[in-house]
Amino acid sequence: MNIKAKELSKIYGNGENKVIALDKADMEIQSGDFISIMGPSGSGKSTLLHLLSGLDHPTSGNLTYDGKDIYRMSDKELSAFRRQRIGFIFQQFNLLPVLTAQENIAMPMLLDGRQLDQKYLEELAKLLGISERLTHLPHELSGGQQQRVAIARALIAKPDIIFADEPTGNLDSKSGGEVMEMLESIRTKLGKTLVIITHDSRIARKADRQFMIMDGLVTEMR
Repeated sequence: MNIKAKELSKIYGNGENKVIALDKADMEIQSGDFISIMGPSGSGKSTLLHLLSGLDHPTSGNLTYDGKDIYRMSDKELSAFRRQRIGFIFQQFNLLPVLTAQENIAMPMLLDGRQLDQKYLEELAKLLGISERLTHLPHELSGGQQQRVAIARALIAKPDIIFADEPTGNLDSKSGGEVMEMLESIRTKLGKTLVIITHDSRIARKADRQFMIMDGLVTEMR
């Protein structure tokens, strides 16, 4: 999968109240890339991720996946595209409290009306070290275990690319390190493209390609 962003911009307000959250960003992501995007709070990191993943629409510019501009899709088509091709991991685990770990992992498949691959779910659980926690509710899991469930949920639909927005932000350093090791392992073993948003330079340096964003301007570090 090849993703190309061309002069991607996001502007809020107008006149004196105009805020340029992202300023004409050019970026290309190839299959198998491990990319980090680093910057301070308010620099535009999350805006960039939301635009690259189709969660938000740009003010100008275009974004193509394998040559197809995803912002020309209808809302229904774009929602289906995100469910089937893109996995999301956020700082907040966003697990449904009344569902078990297994039910939370399976949710994207149920929402898309597709058959759950139970064997694949069990493989993910084993890879992430949560096989013994699948029947537990979120409040019965540690923060690190909840994030592992969220990672499995992001992977269950077998997406081409994973976008992770501060995936270790709510974890202590030990749990955060374990989650990063798992993400790197999954990327290698399952052949996924991984894009991580972070303000932590230690995490950013793990990536093969590193980008910096400051005041909405995106630069690849060489």
